[in-house]
Amino acid sequence: MTQPVKAISPLRQRMIDDMNMRKLSPKTQIGYLRAVTKLGKYLKRSPAHATVEEVRQFQIALVEQGTSNNTINSTLIGLKFVFCKTLKRPEVLENLSCVPIPRKLPEILSLEEVKRLIEAAHNLKYRTALSVAYGAGLRISEVVDLEVSDIDSQWMALRIEQGKGSQDRLAMLSPVLLGYLRDWWRYAQEQRLMLNGGWLFPGQQPFNHISTRQLSRACKAAAHEAKIERKISMHTLRRSYATHLLEAKVDIRVIQTLLGHRQLETTALYAQVATKLLHEVASPLDALKLKP
Repeated sequence: MTQPVKAISPLRQRMIDDMNMRKLSPKTQIGYLRAVTKLGKYLKRSPAHATVEEVRQFQIALVEQGTSNNTINSTLIGLKFVFCKTLKRPEVLENLSCVPIPRKLPEILSLEEVKRLIEAAHNLKYRTALSVAYGAGLRISEVVDLEVSDIDSQWMALRIEQGKGSQDRLAMLSPVLLGYLRDWWRYAQEQRLMLNGGWLFPGQQPFNHISTRQLSRACKAAAHEAKIERKISMHTLRRSYATHLLEAKVDIRVIQTLLGHRQLETTALYAQVATKLLHEVASPLDALKLKP
């Protein structure tokens, strides 16, 4: 017996149409729809006719429930879309306020820790994927989305298509990383793990790429094997890449371009954890030559 298909409400369908019209990513659409669903459950009716005070009370309820600042802000962004774009009722949001996000220093691995982490990966595919994340400074989603054709050995670059912000860019491809990629490609071809011209890091079925969850688990397992006690993720490798480039005196605007950051301030955060740079700066106290 087939299950009845649940009807989509007119508001949800119109919102989906509005998001598709703007070509918002699937991840963004899921987040926006989740925000509106939360409001609907709070109101116990469609959010289409929510009042200014009801939406204000909804944010207060989120705070009282202990919802994280990031989740509150992402929820407000979803509500902003539905009320401003779909419902054309921006005045409903006049009493909402984004919550400040405390900026914390990013966790960074030393060169020796990066080496231990990569060497501790369970197999050649994971070791190569971790090497790409660190050696080219890629996000985890960019690593798993790589195809064999994205490797440009002539220009020594990796083509990143539609990265964060739907932007294409070129990432650096060092001779050492190219060697690792060639070793992995030969092995994958011999073991019939990879389709010709297919995904660089295939999943269990070669016509699908490895999932971000699977690669994230492999990274955490390697960190445990390498006895790295701190909490790290795939993004830690990207941050470490940026920090180590800064310590190597690479211009910060070049690093900004390599990382695909829109704002220089985002890249500049890594200067606060580049310990080699801190050690090279003399304190003005040293010039006072105070008497003992």
